[in-house]
Amino acid sequence: MSEFGALIANKLNIRQTQVEAVLALLDESATIPFIARYRKDKTGGLDEVQIQQIQDEQKFFKEITERRTFIIKTIEEQGKMTEALLQKLEMASSMTVLEDIYLPFKPKRKTKAQTARENGLEPLAKLLLEQGPHPLEPELPAFLNEQVISIEMALQGARDIIAEWVNEEAENRAKLRKLFETTALLQSKVLEGKETEGVKYKDYFDFSEPIHKIPSHRILAVLRGFLEGFLRMSIQPLEEDALELLEKQYISGFSESATHLKKAIRDAYRRLLQPSLESEFRSALKQKADEEAITVFAENLRQLLLSSPLGSKRILAIDPGYRTGCKIVCLDEKGELKKTDLIFIHESNRLSEAEYRIKELVKIYQIEVFAIGDGTAGRETDQFIKKMALGLPVFMVNEDGASVYSASETAREEFPEQDITVRGAVSIGRRLMDPLAELVKIDPKSIGVGQYQHDVNQFRLKERLDQTVVSCVNNVGVNLNTASKHLLAYVSGIGIGLAENIVKYRSEIGKFTNRDQLLKVPRLGGKAFEQCAGFLRIPNGDQPLDKCSVHPEAYPIVANMAKDLGLGVSELIANETVLKQLNPKNYISEQLGELTIRDILKELGKPGLDPRSELEQFEYASIYKMEDVKLGMIVPGMVTNITRFGAFVDIGVKQDGLVHVSEISHQYITDPNEALKLNDKVLVKVLEVDLVRKRIALSIKQTQEGAPKTARPQRSQQPIKQTQSRDQDLSSMDVTDALALLKKRFGK
Repeated sequence: MSEFGALIANKLNIRQTQVEAVLALLDESATIPFIARYRKDKTGGLDEVQIQQIQDEQKFFKEITERRTFIIKTIEEQGKMTEALLQKLEMASSMTVLEDIYLPFKPKRKTKAQTARENGLEPLAKLLLEQGPHPLEPELPAFLNEQVISIEMALQGARDIIAEWVNEEAENRAKLRKLFETTALLQSKVLEGKETEGVKYKDYFDFSEPIHKIPSHRILAVLRGFLEGFLRMSIQPLEEDALELLEKQYISGFSESATHLKKAIRDAYRRLLQPSLESEFRSALKQKADEEAITVFAENLRQLLLSSPLGSKRILAIDPGYRTGCKIVCLDEKGELKKTDLIFIHESNRLSEAEYRIKELVKIYQIEVFAIGDGTAGRETDQFIKKMALGLPVFMVNEDGASVYSASETAREEFPEQDITVRGAVSIGRRLMDPLAELVKIDPKSIGVGQYQHDVNQFRLKERLDQTVVSCVNNVGVNLNTASKHLLAYVSGIGIGLAENIVKYRSEIGKFTNRDQLLKVPRLGGKAFEQCAGFLRIPNGDQPLDKCSVHPEAYPIVANMAKDLGLGVSELIANETVLKQLNPKNYISEQLGELTIRDILKELGKPGLDPRSELEQFEYASIYKMEDVKLGMIVPGMVTNITRFGAFVDIGVKQDGLVHVSEISHQYITDPNEALKLNDKVLVKVLEVDLVRKRIALSIKQTQEGAPKTARPQRSQQPIKQTQSRDQDLSSMDVTDALALLKKRFGK
């Protein structure tokens, strides 16, 4: 039984048996995707999120246990441990409480209070705390000495000692912490003389908001302005409330001693408690904001990685450019580079040559689809290709991170003979073919789907994003015979070392014909095979079950199912009619329970089903730069980024517009994810265009004035199909006509 099982179960409200099962599997080096997919019967069907939470809580309890052990040892070495103190330490359930208890015993630099103690003033401090009825004056001369040469010095030293006692009392800190939580304000003001230089923080030049209400993006914005030297910030409740709370703990009357106690308490709060708690809450708010921003980034990344793939098509991909021309690559169905070329479409005397080269390449390489990067000159290149009317689908491809890939060691390894422009064009084409397989080659932080990504804890950001990539790769599954080592490295139980060995072994044997061959890969043992085999697919292999997510450990069960029906295993696959005749309970064993059997039957019914949706065609309106955007226009757009305060939408003018959360839906929402997903196709109305600050304000709900309040932008259900360019100048129409045209073109 795990040391922390009961604690984790209680905190997460999950049965202890489930927690214990997860912890046992993690101790056996099982991965989260493997546990979630193939050990449902042991965990009671916990999903990846819950399993990750259990792992995180185990880490937390290990850390607090190690810290508690260190603190107990330190206090014991000081000879100050008591039974009551030990009990407090054992009962502490958070790192904050633990540190509060430890504070009086924590080694520290020499303080005013320590100096006062060395000067013999601790008895005077205790005398003041007693608040006796007798006058102080007769008692004070006894505390004078060579170091303490005046009555005021003696009283000041005593107050310094009391201030430290007030600061180090765990109960005081707990009560003040509660006061901060409920009433403290985060306030910021512009530093004098920084108004012009720090204009981007204008919203925070005179800002105040309760810390229990302030959203993460405003916390991060204020902190950035503070760290960059434009803002002054503070976090505190009303000082009067804090002092009243503390005085209730110590003041018992109106004696002369009480007057000195009030001074000591005020000093304790201003010099010690308030700065300490402000620092603590600044860190806590930063951590909370980081986690929320990282969660936004991870969710956006998940949606991006699971973007609809085009699949195996012959693609002509273009990395657009003005002065340097448009780099062209032709890719076959497997994404292999077949041809590179360069055309110039922004020089009128070279347009005919460019058209001729495109037509020739389409014919020679039997191109089926165009992929065009959406960066510089992307829309113009899109317009050029569509005007040729070749009858082929044209897709604008988000090229965020493509330049990072082009200059990476991965790209140099894949295309040692090609320059970075060719590598970028290949990445654009492959990203259309299979976004997941291509995006795993790029550092997730370079893909640009987060908020304040450079301000958050970078270690935690990388950890969460890596977890997201692993989850997505294993959710989709990987073709063992075509996957790159970069994609294989994210498969459960593999990693980069084994991925390289798999690719090397694959090149030696030509291709894998069954999953059992994995055991012949150097250093890939039984445990790694158990973890990875179910996530690796072999279409058209020797074993029909190798093309789906049924784990090899379940093959005997499937064979029994086929035998009971008098069929071969291959006849079961995709035969939902006969599969319905099977009773899952008849195949339950000690190794495989009912949840797993039901998963097997579901997978057999739709083997290797890709969880990603089909790719949809999309066209922008005929606007190409911000100057073309006018107030009141209604245009189509694509959601490119989602934050807590709104969604960014690409309307085809190189500058994404912002749909504030209040302009997304008629229904009240606090999180844009409630109504939108990355790559959603939406209609937006232009509310504001700020050419100076390069900002566009948009609204979705104002294009739905006649829709029910629960309506949300609908996604087209049409799969990829051949279309011709139909751009029209919507800015010349009135709103009613434009809306009618766009609804006809893109659906509701």
